[in-house]
Amino acid sequence: MFAFFADAANLEALTPDLLRFRILTPPPIELRRGARIDYRLRVRGVPLRWRSEITHWLPPWRFVDRQVRGPYRLWIHEHEFEARGAATVCRDRVTWSAPGGGIVARRLVAPDLERIFAHRRAELARRFGEAEGATDTL
Repeated sequence: MFAFFADAANLEALTPDLLRFRILTPPPIELRRGARIDYRLRVRGVPLRWRSEITHWLPPWRFVDRQVRGPYRLWIHEHEFEARGAATVCRDRVTWSAPGGGIVARRLVAPDLERIFAHRRAELARRFGEAEGATDTL
């Protein structure tokens, strides 16, 4: 599972089509601590650019990316992988803050993130099968 996530090209496969998510950084992208990746996407039809940096890289258990430039005031995405028998449990923990304050966050951003991570869970289940204990913390 970690190897799948270590290939930055797989980010597009885990992102809903409605975001029109595209990686702008030319391949090959070597994910490691300090690596930066540029993306283009649309949120509610608004074109955005996003740059993330890998701040922690601990194969095969964990890595963390943070937004360097993009639509959020704060975005830190922790990816954790735990072997459970023949399966791997993948956990996403996202710490975020949106511009515009609480109403924007509750009414617009939080529901969008729930849909995005539901798509991600479904796509991972389709590719790798269901794993008990897989969670998202947004």
